[in-house]
Amino acid sequence: MIAPGATLGLLGGGQLGRMFTVAARTLGYRVTVLDPDPASPAAEFATGHLTTAYNDPVSLEALARSCAAVTTEFENAPAEALNAIAERTIVRPSGDSVSVAQDRAREKGFFADHGFPVGPFAVLNAPADFDVALRHVKFPALLKTARFGYDGKGQARIDSRADLERVFHEWKGVPCILEELLALEREISVILGRTGNGETAVFPVAENRHTRGILDLTIAPARISDALRDEATALATRLAGELRYVGILAVEMFVVGGRLFFNEMAPRPHNSGHYTIDACRTSQFEQQVRVLCGMPLGDPSLHTPAVMVNLLGDIWGKGLPDWDAVLRHPGAHLHLYGKREVRPGRKMGHVTVCEADPQRALDVALTIRSDLGIA
Repeated sequence: MIAPGATLGLLGGGQLGRMFTVAARTLGYRVTVLDPDPASPAAEFATGHLTTAYNDPVSLEALARSCAAVTTEFENAPAEALNAIAERTIVRPSGDSVSVAQDRAREKGFFADHGFPVGPFAVLNAPADFDVALRHVKFPALLKTARFGYDGKGQARIDSRADLERVFHEWKGVPCILEELLALEREISVILGRTGNGETAVFPVAENRHTRGILDLTIAPARISDALRDEATALATRLAGELRYVGILAVEMFVVGGRLFFNEMAPRPHNSGHYTIDACRTSQFEQQVRVLCGMPLGDPSLHTPAVMVNLLGDIWGKGLPDWDAVLRHPGAHLHLYGKREVRPGRKMGHVTVCEADPQRALDVALTIRSDLGIA
């Protein structure tokens, strides 16, 4: 076990890194953040900040030399950087695990090859792949770039072959996957922590609602049957085992016709798990610290039903939001990420509403959402 007082390294300094850093500092660890942004949200709480590119050899050497263990807060941290650090110190999750999630084509292929449920999809590397792809995937469909897409970026709805040809050309022929649009009943996510010896702790299954490709609302626990909840938990746990994963893993799934289909995974804490800070006995961020340091896993159980509302930069359009709309509710918890630049669509914070009655939590969250002017 890496005892409190040691220094932990973190690739990435966004809001997920900020919340990891708060959890680590609370447990008594020091944290060095590697992020090129001098105004990194995580760096405000860290004890050290390296403001270079993620693959800068001098900074990677500094992390490896000074940190007892290193983790990441975003899936696009260079896998080769994680592997380089791992030659000198502990890295969790491994660069190999992260690299699977960095490429949608590789990720979908991994799901399918290991017998996990996925909807119809095809990999497109060139226009010559269209004919074969369209024999497997029906319209309407979604075209997604294989790499670097998130929060609705790098995605386009495709209703015809003409759409496919146009968008693929506009994206300059970068590798993509084409996914058949499914008739969704719900979107859910499973977040778990897994240790090096395979011990696993799974957080309650959460239900998610997206707007314009960005998470808008999370309801915990998800409004699904016990059987579907148990199946989702078992599938996510098996996936972590197949990956030989060590760290925090989030798995997004669709509920279609009462069946589960994998969407994607994230090798890190997840936006849909922010409710765990206020509503679970152990948050996903404390769990990330525990796994990284080889400590016993914390209890992930829910002590209060919760609903989380994402706060995007759009609500700053007419000035500072009216935080009284949040704070007048005794069950509401406001979390702001300290980002200095406000932009539409940028995640600036979240609100979690905790109430003994799940419907009450949802009603209050929707009221707050409306009062803040969230469209």
